[in-house]
Amino acid sequence: MLANILTYGAIAVALAAAVGALTTKTFHVETVIAAPAEQIWDVLTDTAAYPDWNPTFVEVQGAYAQGGKVLNKVQDPSGSVLEMTATVATLVPARELRQKGGVPLVITFDHRWILEPVEGGTKVTQHEVDRGLYLWFWNSDWIEPAYAKTSAALKARVEAQ
Repeated sequence: MLANILTYGAIAVALAAAVGALTTKTFHVETVIAAPAEQIWDVLTDTAAYPDWNPTFVEVQGAYAQGGKVLNKVQDPSGSVLEMTATVATLVPARELRQKGGVPLVITFDHRWILEPVEGGTKVTQHEVDRGLYLWFWNSDWIEPAYAKTSAALKARVEAQ
């Protein structure tokens, strides 16, 4: 009897882990900014100025440094501010900023800013993949539009300089 309970319990845990690992949502936003990547990078990595221009990441505590941690304060459409600690997984100046965080199997995020030179300026991409069981219960419909607003605000800030 106990062996059956343990077996079924182990199967249930393994199934939940598999579903959590396989459940993903992807968000992707691109814009072209009429400026060199270095100028965009300067605005993007000036976390102290985020409250002045960023409508989504309304505050970032800490500095971006390879392997470092930052606390992102993200405002959702209702005005609530969500706090998420992220680890800077990749930091290539004027090229890529990648942050990862969350609780494995519950919900994790892998958010990237990618800057690529194109004719007329720099293509700026925000690409995020979220994973975990919580995605079955969380309405994330607001994420991609919020990232589009952030990209538009970044464009306005950089092009006004």
